Amino acid sequence: MLLNTDAVYVGVSTKMYMGYAKSLAWLEQLVKEVDARPALAAGRVVPFVIPSFPVLPAAADLVAESPVVLGAQNCGWADGPWTGEVAPSMLAELGVGLVEIGHAERRRWFGESDAMIALKVDAAVESGVTPLLCVGEDEQAAPEAAAGIVFQQISAAVSGDWSRAGRLVVAYEPVWAIGAPEPASAEYVSAVVGALRAALGQHGLAGMPVIYGGSAKPGLLPQLSGVSGLFLGRFAHDSANFGRVLDEALALPTR
Repeated sequence: MLLNTDAVYVGVSTKMYMGYAKSLAWLEQLVKEVDARPALAAGRVVPFVIPSFPVLPAAADLVAESPVVLGAQNCGWADGPWTGEVAPSMLAELGVGLVEIGHAERRRWFGESDAMIALKVDAAVESGVTPLLCVGEDEQAAPEAAAGIVFQQISAAVSGDWSRAGRLVVAYEPVWAIGAPEPASAEYVSAVVGALRAALGQHGLAGMPVIYGGSAKPGLLPQLSGVSGLFLGRFAHDSANFGRVLDEALALPTR
């Protein structure tokens, strides 16, 4: 996926909330929401969708004629003797444009370390698949402190190679806000992302795409400052909500 640092990114992951048939029926409705907004073809707003692995081949066909970028929820770090893993090179063959790496659930429940995440980021970049790197502090902190934690997570994911960081989309998801009834406040998110951009600016990356996730829903995006879009969860499992956020993104001033 070719990155556009001026674009607004709006995406959704289904996690494991939908079965195969339901996933495809939902995706058909989501594509209709996108097709109903021809302005998306200009690329100023980039919609993306991340279904479960078994859905990817059929999903690739469904989004083929639309601006929707197809994503995957995880990847391995190489092809070869890794039972149960999926190499990013295979994802690329399927038409996947970006892959979620380092989600808090993967870190917590599957023991993914910074070193493992770095291997996955490296493999995805080498395969031409954009890493959607998930980062965020475990507990709410002062914005500057939270930004420092996130900055270190990004640094670890690229093994300190900041030229590689320019190939990422960063999904800032405070762990304490994931699955919560309400997202982090717009003021808090904007302050964290602002401090993060200042730190990234030391490496020439102040403009890299940084989107917010963590119980994000319609109405939040217009309140945010300096944020490159939203990574939605269950709120967008109603495709109409996804359409509402697309409208909010399209209405934003040109970046």
